[in-house]
Parts: sequence; structure tokens; C-alpha cells
Amino acid sequence: MVCLGNICRSPLAEGILASKVREAGLDWVIDSAGTNGYHTGEAPHRLSQKVALLNGIDISRQRSRSFTAADMHRYDIIYAMAADVVTDMRAIAGKQFDPEKVRLLLEESQPGQAADVPDPWYGPEQGYHEVYALIEKACDSMIDRLRPNVGASDPSQQYRLQ
Repeated sequence: MVCLGNICRSPLAEGILASKVREAGLDWVIDSAGTNGYHTGEAPHRLSQKVALLNGIDISRQRSRSFTAADMHRYDIIYAMAADVVTDMRAIAGKQFDPEKVRLLLEESQPGQAADVPDPWYGPEQGYHEVYALIEKACDSMIDRLRPNVGASDPSQQYRLQ
């Protein structure tokens, strides 16, 4: 899960997906990062933490980190919160950028639509609630799509998602 600063959208996405993965009994590794590095080492934004807690998810222990070119090899699928984030990821990863691994998160719940998760950074609390709802819907769709089918050859298939 990648956004600009890794303090608003992507920490929410990491927390929501990690919670849903645990509930589903899946063995997936979930992480998040930011492309601009302005908030490296910081906890998620207070409103992201508040909205997550209101939904039963504690993201207070997360710390912002920067997206790196090595992440292209470390993860099976990398979800960007917005198209501008993909542009930043491409610049950071250079020749290591793998477009087959990178997806916009909202494509999970809105197939065929290149929609961005809005950045709630400058807005009121309501924006964080709206972002939470968008991300939650995308995470539900993602799990439905990626969960191993009953009777699949490897029902414990593990994904490494960022």
C-alpha cells in the first residue's frame, strides 16, 4: 500500500487489509510506504488513527517509511493510492519498476476505472471516514479475488502485498 507520505491513506489501507486478512485466516504479508519521505519515522496522522480505532483497528504502532526500488522485488503486488503515486514509484524504482506488479487500489472495487483514493491530508475528519470506506470496499474485493479457491492446489498461498 503506497501513498505520498505514508501517514494518511496507506497506513489505513495496511491496517484495514491486515485486519481482514487475519479474520479470513490468510497468510499474507501486508506493508505500506510513501513516495515522498517527508514523514519518515512518524506515526500515522491522528485522524487516520482515530478513524481506524472507531472501526476497531489500531494503527498507532505503524511508522512511515519510504518506498524503495527494492520493494519491487520484495512484494508480489503493490497497490498505489493514486496515479501520481505510480508516477513517483516509477521514478524511484527506475529500471526495477515492474508495471505487472503495480495496481491502483480502487481498481479492486471499481474495475476498469482508474480512480484515485482522495488524499484527506488537508481536509476535515469526514474525509478520513470517506477514505476508510473506499479502502475497506477495495480490500474486501481484493480478498474475494485473491483468496485461494476451495480445492486449489495450494490453499495456503501467501501473498506479499504493499
